[in-house]
Amino acid sequence: MKLTVNGTEHEVDVEDDMPLLWVLRDELGITGPKYGCGIAQCGACTVHVDGISVRSCQLAAADVDGEVTTIEGLGTPQALHAVQAAWIEHQVAQCGYCQSGQIMQAASFLDLNPEPDDAQIDAAMSGNLCRCGSYPRIRAAVKTAASRLQGV
Repeated sequence: MKLTVNGTEHEVDVEDDMPLLWVLRDELGITGPKYGCGIAQCGACTVHVDGISVRSCQLAAADVDGEVTTIEGLGTPQALHAVQAAWIEHQVAQCGYCQSGQIMQAASFLDLNPEPDDAQIDAAMSGNLCRCGSYPRIRAAVKTAASRLQGV
């Protein structure tokens, strides 16, 4: 099967029902998406398929229809995505385990809703859990990224 991940086409020999998360991590060595719960409830495995956030632990590789972007493909060290830059500015991460999923969820959300209010941010991010409780910094970073993406 062929998958395009972070702009590179890969040929992988896996079972059709293998979760995308395991293809990314075990077959392609892309470790940004994390295994958290395995039932699409925590968001640690969040990636984009054609710009829309999905839980890669529950998406079978054969069901991927579009280009996959992981945290590794969201920005570059020379040009971070606005969400990544805001995460650094607000020092969001504590342990950091959930943060790639948080960032991917936020980036997809801001593509769909470029001017969110606090309630919309909270609702959009509610499926991504943070055991460290960095939710106020997450909200602040999303607001900063939204402003920057709007050019404000």
